[in-house]
Amino acid sequence: MVMVMKIDTNRFMENISATQLLLLSGLLFLLPCSAYASCDELDRDTLLSLSFKAPLNWSASTDCCLWDGITCDPLDHRRVIRLWLPKRGLSGFVSSAITNLTRLTHLNLSHNSLLGSLPDDLLSSLPSLQVIDLSFNRLNGRFPPSSNGSSHLQIINLSSNFFNGTIPSSVLVPSISIFNVSNNSFSGSIPMSNGSNHASLTFFDLSFNDFTDTIPPGIGSCSKLQVFRAGFNGLSGSLPNEILNLADLQQLSLPVNSLSGHIGDGIVKLTNLKIIELYSNLFSGKIPSHIGNLSMLEKLLLHINNFTGPVPSSLTNCTNLSTLNLRINNLTGELSAFNFSTLQHLATLDLGNNNFNGELPQSLYSCKSLTAIRFASNQLTGEISPEIVALESLSYLSISTNNLTNVAGAFRILKVCKNLTTLVLSKNFLNEPLPDDKSLGDPVGFQSLKVFAIAGCQLTGQVPTMLAKVITLEVLDLSFNLITGSIPGWMGSLPNLFYVDLSNNLLGGGFPIAFCGMPVLITKEAGDMVDRSYLELPVFVMPNSATNQQYNQLSNLPPAIYLGNNSLTGSIPSEIGRLKYIHVLDLSYNNFTGNIPEQISNLTNLEKLDLSFNHLSGGIPASLGRLHFLSSFSVAYNGLQGLVPSGGQFDTFTNSSFEGNPGLCGFPTGKLSFPESPLPVVSTAQKSNTQGIFKALLFGISFGIFFGIGFGLGLNIDDKRIPFIAKRMMKT
Repeated sequence: MVMVMKIDTNRFMENISATQLLLLSGLLFLLPCSAYASCDELDRDTLLSLSFKAPLNWSASTDCCLWDGITCDPLDHRRVIRLWLPKRGLSGFVSSAITNLTRLTHLNLSHNSLLGSLPDDLLSSLPSLQVIDLSFNRLNGRFPPSSNGSSHLQIINLSSNFFNGTIPSSVLVPSISIFNVSNNSFSGSIPMSNGSNHASLTFFDLSFNDFTDTIPPGIGSCSKLQVFRAGFNGLSGSLPNEILNLADLQQLSLPVNSLSGHIGDGIVKLTNLKIIELYSNLFSGKIPSHIGNLSMLEKLLLHINNFTGPVPSSLTNCTNLSTLNLRINNLTGELSAFNFSTLQHLATLDLGNNNFNGELPQSLYSCKSLTAIRFASNQLTGEISPEIVALESLSYLSISTNNLTNVAGAFRILKVCKNLTTLVLSKNFLNEPLPDDKSLGDPVGFQSLKVFAIAGCQLTGQVPTMLAKVITLEVLDLSFNLITGSIPGWMGSLPNLFYVDLSNNLLGGGFPIAFCGMPVLITKEAGDMVDRSYLELPVFVMPNSATNQQYNQLSNLPPAIYLGNNSLTGSIPSEIGRLKYIHVLDLSYNNFTGNIPEQISNLTNLEKLDLSFNHLSGGIPASLGRLHFLSSFSVAYNGLQGLVPSGGQFDTFTNSSFEGNPGLCGFPTGKLSFPESPLPVVSTAQKSNTQGIFKALLFGISFGIFFGIGFGLGLNIDDKRIPFIAKRMMKT
């Protein structure tokens, strides 16, 4: 028996309370869209016309309010109000039909592969729009005009695209709280009008563009601003006083511009600051003496400027400081007098390329969080203290280009640092002997070492056999010393070694056959297994002494063998053809004889080959023309004969690559003219006297890799920004 209950709806509505009616309305709002009529027909047709190439469940046979990424308003005729499709693999173009979605409040198509420009009337046709996020696509063209547009916009994120042109200041309506156009090619002035209302703006990111002019006075009206980023642009002028009005500011990031002047003491009033990034500018004067008032400060990056004077003692009050980078300035003072012991959160410290004197500060060894230290290119004296082993997290240590002594003591102490991966001691310990295993005691040490450089010290003795047990070693630089003996064959068995610089020493003997078995250079599998993680402090490389390249990780460093300017003899072994993953091979200024091995043509990744100033004979193998990546080549001043190969990269090489070989003939570039001079006999003494300029140049190239002026800015650089970054770095 089925009972049917009849409800008197009038009586029901009379007895229901107002509160119950409100709850009922809320429940009806949450009912599935299918309980109502289908979505707005125009909105459905518009969505279908967008034709995004992606696996979406959009179909004309279903209610569009049930589609992926779509939200409708049940109280407004089921109009589409949200189009939310981040990271969905979308491709294609943003159709002008999107402007038909006139009730749209939220538009998010970020992290896809969309192309082309935006409709000119995108903003003006969507008056209810509150959020627009098109970041991380491939969109280009100009910023859409905003006249008569939405007055409800709160978030605009167009970052990481290819937009260009100027941005109208009118887009910063009073309701905007987040505005991010970073990593594009926008130009002109910063889009901000003096006197306008920007009181809602909390996040303002203009970095990695081409903005010029000065920081506008309108910045002072952003009373709630917490993050201001405009780095990597072309801004000039000084920091405007209006910035001192930003009491809520937590991050001030303006690196890699042309800003100048002093940083006034007024900045210490911004007590909420956690990050200050003003590196790579033209700032001068002293660092504010009361900077210690910024007790919340976590990162202070003022490197590559013209600051003078000492490090303010008040900085010891910034007990939350984790990163301090003041390299490449004109700072002075006795470093050991600064009390680092209060900076217990300090992880990265870089004071390189200044004029600090004194000894290594003892107080530093109580900063147990330290992972990276650079004191390179100062005037420090004394020895490395055994107390440094207390820094158990220390991974990166560079003290190159100072006046330290006792290299044996340094080895004995530092080899105990279990987490040390990068050790740069170059240009210290002048004329001291290299320690041997007997003087070091237990030869086992440097358990994690990947990068070891002790170049330019004029050290005597032989290559330390202790290094044969450092199986983690990837990069070794012993150049510009007085090392004698032969090249040890054990280097060829180190499983991770891919970069060796033994140039400018007194090494004799032949090219070791074992060297041709370096695992990382002969098999892709071995190279893929090497842990070439990010460096704590990036480095610059100057391969041609004309361009700067920044390396944030060892995986980008070109695999290389530099043996130039020694006294190596014998023939170049044919087994060298096994090193097919090498990029640079420099055997110049030695006494090699015999033919150029045909097997060198197997080195298909080779970018630089220098065999100049030897005693090689025979012809240049025509098969070298198959080395399509070869951009630098020299066999100058040997005893070569025959025809110079033509075609391929050989058509790009100039006379200097072949001169000093009177037996060569042929004119692949149409410009070659070989001097009819006899092959010079180059002795070790002559090399040291007559090649001074060459050595100085080579020294600059070698040391540019890790140990001279530089390392970089610590940016995670998108591939498409690399040319832009290179342009900026050339200015600094």
